[in-house]
Amino acid sequence: MATQQKEGRVVILGIYVTDLTFRADRMPLIGETIAGNAFKMGPGGKGSNQAVAAARAGADVVFCTRLGNDAFGQIARATWDAEGITARASVVDGASTGAAHIFVDDTTGKNAIIVASGAAATMNAGDVDAIEADIASARVFVTQLEQPVAAAKHGLEVARKHGVTTVFNPAPALPLDDSIFPLCDYITPNETETTALTGIEVSNVDDARRAADVLLKKGVRNVIVTLGEAGALLHSAEQSVFVPAFQCGRVVETAGAGDGFTGGFAAALARGADAVEATRFGCALAGISVTRPGTAPSMPTLAEVNEVLAQAGHPLSTH
Repeated sequence: MATQQKEGRVVILGIYVTDLTFRADRMPLIGETIAGNAFKMGPGGKGSNQAVAAARAGADVVFCTRLGNDAFGQIARATWDAEGITARASVVDGASTGAAHIFVDDTTGKNAIIVASGAAATMNAGDVDAIEADIASARVFVTQLEQPVAAAKHGLEVARKHGVTTVFNPAPALPLDDSIFPLCDYITPNETETTALTGIEVSNVDDARRAADVLLKKGVRNVIVTLGEAGALLHSAEQSVFVPAFQCGRVVETAGAGDGFTGGFAAALARGADAVEATRFGCALAGISVTRPGTAPSMPTLAEVNEVLAQAGHPLSTH
């Protein structure tokens, strides 16, 4: 029996980690200890960050993952409860909840990250089957690559089976079998991930277009190459549109910006925006997030994103 797809609903499959963020003037060398300027612990993980971004952007979000039975898992549930996110999070006994070490360069705001997925590393196709009804009821399904590829691919397959729009964020960069690409209505790699997927070095918009053409030939319907402080390129067989970044203030921390883009993009799509509008919405959301510390905590509200869009003369025309 067909399930009615609900406007505004986004289902995300991914991982939660607790971010342990250290700020310093530079990275230490191997064997060296340096003094840090600050430390903060908070919620993170690509999938969970995208869920928070989408929820704050007005989406009805269901998030599927695995947690350990520990303090970090309690932080995860408290985070989702506070954001109104419906959690489908099974507990794996004997495994820890994921964690991430994040180094932030206090001068530039740029970052380097080590992620240990913990319990979420055991996710498999069964996790997807358990939420098939959720996926079938969604307008948009999102996944990434911090959990096993097999789980991500099965999620895309189930979403496609139910006619749900699929958004694949191929992060972190991993070698992928070409069979995953035809399952993607949208793929949202950054420059590094685009290079890894196509072999084309991406340093500007023209490079991004050439690389996007390679992904289209692999079967992706729409490619969105996120270009950091430059903006994003939406590229398909029908159109190629560069959306400039929104300058919303001094850059404090870029960690989570890509997650903000993908979560915001998915939320806008689910609420009826077209691809260009949704790309613009994602760029505006990411532009605000980089002016704030943290990953999930840096995500703005729908009102804040709408204000930036309105000031730029691009109000979102969703219903």
